[in-house]
Amino acid sequence: MLNILRRSITVDMKSKCLYYIEKFPKAKILVIGDVMVDKFVYGTVSRISPEAPVPVVEINKETYLPGGAGNVSNNISSLGAKVFLTGIVGDDDEGYRLVDHLKSLQIDTGGIFVDQDRPTTIKTRVIAHHQQVVRFDKEKRISPKQKTLFQMIDYIRQTLPRVDAVIISDYGKGVIQPLILKKTISLAKKFNKPITVDPKVEHFLKYRKVTSLTPNLQEATLGMKITHKIDTKEEIENLGLKILKKLDCDSVIITLGERGMAIFERHKKPVHIPTRAKEVFDVTGAGDTVISVLTLGLSVGAPLLISAEIANYAAGVVVGKLGTATVSIEELKGALNG
Repeated sequence: MLNILRRSITVDMKSKCLYYIEKFPKAKILVIGDVMVDKFVYGTVSRISPEAPVPVVEINKETYLPGGAGNVSNNISSLGAKVFLTGIVGDDDEGYRLVDHLKSLQIDTGGIFVDQDRPTTIKTRVIAHHQQVVRFDKEKRISPKQKTLFQMIDYIRQTLPRVDAVIISDYGKGVIQPLILKKTISLAKKFNKPITVDPKVEHFLKYRKVTSLTPNLQEATLGMKITHKIDTKEEIENLGLKILKKLDCDSVIITLGERGMAIFERHKKPVHIPTRAKEVFDVTGAGDTVISVLTLGLSVGAPLLISAEIANYAAGVVVGKLGTATVSIEELKGALNG
């Protein structure tokens, strides 16, 4: 018999969510991870290329937005909290432009370092008629210089005691090295700060003893080296409980797209909350929104389930927007009251 409990939002839960959202602007969050540029090329398609069976996109707009850990930071800043970001950019125009953009968003960029051996990572998505036609990435997945890693560690050591929570945003681009993980988790434990992780499969078994892990179903399955498809609620429940035990973490939240979230907390029964999205235009960056808002909730003292519920509503807002998006406090309140 399946033990996952399905919860619908109650008046009491809604009231508690709104109470903690009001506290978000008081929070200070340290974000550690892969900083990148999300470039969007918008256009229209009216013909097929005579050179190959591919659409010809006539470009009418281009936008550049912070991606990866930059988007996590932007999500936090858009909700009024103070963000300290550490990561690596290349010695190139894209990197310097990205840092300037982050500063304009009131994000502290004192922890962003330049590595001349690595170009700034750029993800370019071509959008035509509200659909993604193709994506191409410019990146170099090599380990940063030892000097750069030690600069990051020094920044983390100085900054972590002054914040309310820590996020590790791992996009598998090389910044989140075992040394960074070990030092950060140790410091978070020492200073009793919540530490959450948006994981990548490559490092999955190294995120031990964190406060919360937020994989999607595919990341959770591959991270646990499971080769068969996980689909039923019973299978998802078993998977979540295995991750809790294996990584000895306080909680795991497996995001399930249109099926919502499955929440696993130590010594408690698993809980399932359905998606709060009304319309889905683009899922780009939804995982960034989930970990940003979840961590904000934890940082202001909200219990895990309330933090997850707020994050679920926030994700429901951003998937209704096109491109890498954020949510404001007003939008979040509106979604809860809607």
